Amino acid sequence: MANEAQTPMMRQFFDLKSKHPDAILLFRCGDFYETYGEDAATAASILGITLTKRGNKGEADTAMAGFPHHALDTYLPKLIRAGRRVAICDQLEDPKKAKSLVKRGITELVTPGVAMSDNVLNHKENNFLAAVHFGKAACGIAFLDISTGEFLTAEGTAEYIDKLIANFSPKEILYERGKKALFENLFGTKHCTFELEDWIFTEQTALKKLLRHFEVKNLKGFGVDHLHNGIVASGAILQYLEITQHLQTRHISSLARIEEEKFLRLDKFTVRSLELLSPMNEDGKSLCDVIDRTITPMGARMLRRWVVFPQKDVRVINQRLDVVDCLFKSPSLRILLDEQLHRIGDLERIVSKVAVGRVSPRDIVQLRIALDAIEPIKDACQQAENETLRLIGEQMNKCATIRERIKRELQPDPPLSVGKGNVINSGVSPELDELRDIAYHSKEHLLRIQQRESEKTGIASLKIGYNNVFGYYLEVRNTFRDLVPAEWIRKQTLAQAERYITEELMD
Repeated sequence: MANEAQTPMMRQFFDLKSKHPDAILLFRCGDFYETYGEDAATAASILGITLTKRGNKGEADTAMAGFPHHALDTYLPKLIRAGRRVAICDQLEDPKKAKSLVKRGITELVTPGVAMSDNVLNHKENNFLAAVHFGKAACGIAFLDISTGEFLTAEGTAEYIDKLIANFSPKEILYERGKKALFENLFGTKHCTFELEDWIFTEQTALKKLLRHFEVKNLKGFGVDHLHNGIVASGAILQYLEITQHLQTRHISSLARIEEEKFLRLDKFTVRSLELLSPMNEDGKSLCDVIDRTITPMGARMLRRWVVFPQKDVRVINQRLDVVDCLFKSPSLRILLDEQLHRIGDLERIVSKVAVGRVSPRDIVQLRIALDAIEPIKDACQQAENETLRLIGEQMNKCATIRERIKRELQPDPPLSVGKGNVINSGVSPELDELRDIAYHSKEHLLRIQQRESEKTGIASLKIGYNNVFGYYLEVRNTFRDLVPAEWIRKQTLAQAERYITEELMD
């Protein structure tokens, strides 16, 4: 806690820390992220970094740990995988322009259930955030993968909810404050959980949140309007996104009911005993490990879902088998799909990154590559003998407009960060092209100015030079001093020459 003996910066740290006491606060200080007190001890233990102390005169020593700001992508995943919540505090103004203490604020709260970073996520499985609501007659549950936008809900007995938790394997589960004993009694103590205020778990609050998010008058269109407890759990998830400052959520465009009647219910003991997702022995293999030969991350996630939600509908099972049979009988189609699917990458998560404003230039180029690959896949599916494949082909959108725009406007091999430059193609922006020409061809640019001014004024010995005092200048020998134009500004007089500057050179 802050006290009068602390420096203004340490008071600032503890004031921000008090807003999220359960989270490790990473405090941007110059080129480092630092953390203090108990947070420092926890972070040092998890990350394997040095735990030191800081303390000014009259201030008690405080534990401190830190790492360079550019190493955030290395250290943040380790904290999240350890089940910790992390509040990232950045400098909100340029330290050079700050008149006193640099203004800082929490720009993101990263938790195991709302991670978006590629370094945190496992591409072969969904990263679900869950919320459980304990109703009077039944329990409600909702699952959201913010990295894909998939949003699901259901309600039923505690036993059924326990099966869903086992099958979806959420990375974080939310429940109402004061219900910890009830939750652990029903679902165990091995989950990463977080308590929310009781006012969040009311149907009126949740329904209002959902209707505003989806911009609808009711939830009948989603087929979940009768799931009163599921609605409460779903609303709690949206409230949690707001609390953790994940405000760009346009990609969460629907809420679907988990259709339990279509699937065989598998409890956690069955999933574990049959080693469907993970082996019981360290050197063993699960069923998923054995059969997963998927090419795309989306395929791996879907296969994992199919394994824990076995289909009961014989018609759907036969449709899948017919597709397999078609691919088996058509090697050319199988080879084409294999080649093109390899190019697609994690299209689902890239699209979600675009929606939340966290997409990198390389992600956008990968999006273009994926869209390029969809065209031959669409054409091949539409010409297939199998009806299901033809339907899949018809439903695919080539997205030609966005694909061509990316190809036209972005460099084919851009850097990971926009700040590195060289992202936009030449010919897109005349102003950018002009600035690049000056930046990358400054010598040629200066020589052109020198030659132009020499021809215009008749000063044959005109030279352009540079110094740290007034930048670029035109040097005129005393012999040609009478030819200097009136708009040139004299800055320095030498024994044999004079130096001038112009508006163009200053620019």
